[in-house]
Amino acid sequence: MALGSGRISPERWALAHDRLVESLRDLIRIPSINPPDPAGPELDVARFLAGALRDVGIPATVYEPVPGRGSVVARLRGDGTGGEPLLLLSHLDVVPAPLDGWTHDPFAGDVEDGWIYGRGAMDRKNLVAMELEVMRLLADETRAAGLDPATDPVPGLRRDILFASTADEEAGGLAGAGWLAMEHSEHLRAAAAINEAGGVAVDIRGRRLYPIQVAEKGITTYRLTFHGTWGHGSMPRTDNAIVLAARAVVRLATPGPIRMTEVTRRFLEGAAEAIEATEPQTARLLQACVAGSTGISAGRLATLLSPVYGRALDAMLRDTLSTNVLHAGVKYNVIPGTAVLEIDCRRLPGTTEPELEARIIDRLGPELAAVTEIELLIATDAVVAPYEDPNGLYPVLEAVIRDHDPDGVALPVMAPFGTDAKHLQQLGVPVFGFSPLRQPPGETYLDRYHGIDERVSLDGLRWGLPVLYDAVRRFCG
Repeated sequence: MALGSGRISPERWALAHDRLVESLRDLIRIPSINPPDPAGPELDVARFLAGALRDVGIPATVYEPVPGRGSVVARLRGDGTGGEPLLLLSHLDVVPAPLDGWTHDPFAGDVEDGWIYGRGAMDRKNLVAMELEVMRLLADETRAAGLDPATDPVPGLRRDILFASTADEEAGGLAGAGWLAMEHSEHLRAAAAINEAGGVAVDIRGRRLYPIQVAEKGITTYRLTFHGTWGHGSMPRTDNAIVLAARAVVRLATPGPIRMTEVTRRFLEGAAEAIEATEPQTARLLQACVAGSTGISAGRLATLLSPVYGRALDAMLRDTLSTNVLHAGVKYNVIPGTAVLEIDCRRLPGTTEPELEARIIDRLGPELAAVTEIELLIATDAVVAPYEDPNGLYPVLEAVIRDHDPDGVALPVMAPFGTDAKHLQQLGVPVFGFSPLRQPPGETYLDRYHGIDERVSLDGLRWGLPVLYDAVRRFCG
C-alpha cells in the first residue's frame, strides 16, 4: 500500500491531477458569491462536494444554518493510535467579480496557456479541490485494500482526517466555521488544521521562499461619526462634517510605528539568510527591519521586492488602519452636519482593542476627538499557532516542502489578513496556512486575491497536490 507520494505511479498522479483540475473548474462554475444574490450558490457548492465525497465512499454531511449558506463536513478514519485528528479546512465562498477588466468569464473556469481562470481559482477553491482530491486518493487506496472508507481505517493512517469546507469566510465566517465551532465542534476539534494562504512559492531574485502561515492579525472595524453644523453651501464653514472627516482621514492614514513580533522576526531573519549571497542589498533591508529601523517604508520595500510583497511586509510590521468608506452629504448646496467614516484596522499579536481605540483618539487630536463618536463594529484577536512544537504540524509542513523542493526555504509567517482560523482558536485548534503551489516566477499571487483575472497555474497544482498529500500522510501516519 502506498504510504507516500513517491509510491504512487506517475500515471496515477496524472489521473489525480486531471480529476483535481476538473473539480476546480466545476467549483468555479458555481458562483458562490458572498454576500449571495440570490441565496443558494454556497449551498450548491457544499452539495457538490458532498456528492464528490460520497462517490468515492466517504459519508458527508451538509449543514445549512442560514438559507442558502451551506457547509460540508466528512471524516476518514485512522486506526486510533496516533492521537487527535488532522483537520483539512477550506472555504467555499468567493467575493464578487465585476466584469470590467476580466479577459475571461470569472465563472467559466476557462483554461488557457497553462492557467485556470476564475473567481476562486486562487482564493480559495484551489485548496478546496486539493483537499477534496487528497480525500479521494486516500479513499481509493482504502478500497484497493479491500476495505470500506466509510467505516474502516485508511491503511497506514494512525489519526482520523476531518474535512470541512465552509461558507461565509469572506464575510467573517459566522454562518460557516463560526457556526460549526459553536454548534457542531466535533467536526473541527483536532490536533491541528491545514487551512488557506501558505506554502505558495515566493520568488525573490531567483530564491524560492515558502511562507507557511502560522499567525494572522486581529481584525477590528470602527465607525466614526463626525458631528459638524448643517448650513447653506454658499457660506462655507470649517465645521463642515466632510471637512472634519477629511482631516481625520489624513491623520489616521499616517503609518504607525514598527513593532516586531516573534513570527515576523523569524521570517525576516530566515529570508535575509536565504538571499544574502545573491541579493545582499535586499538582505540588508530585511535585516534593518529586524533591527528595528524606523526608516523602513512600504515604498522602500516595494523597490527591492515587489509592490504587493512590499505592502504585505509593511503590514506585518505594524498595526494598520485603513480608511475605506465615507458617507456624507444630502445635496450639493447643503453643508453636511454629519459624516460617517468606516475604518478597517488589523492588530498585531499583543495589541488590544482598547489600546487601538486610544491610539485612534490620540491621532485625531483633542479638537477632532471632541466632535467624533467612535463605534466598535468588529473585534477579533490575533491568532498564533505553536509552530515551534517539535511534535506539531509545522515541522511536517517544513519537511515536505524540502522534500519536494530541496532548493526552497520554508519559513513561518504572519498573514496581514484574517481567515477562519479565528473560529478554531476558541476550540484550541492550532491552524496553519498551507495550500502548496509552485507557480512561475514573477506571478505575485497576492495580486490575484479578489483581483482581476484571478488564476492558478496547472503546473502549480500538479506540484502542490503531492506535497499536500505527503503532509497529510506524514502527520497522520
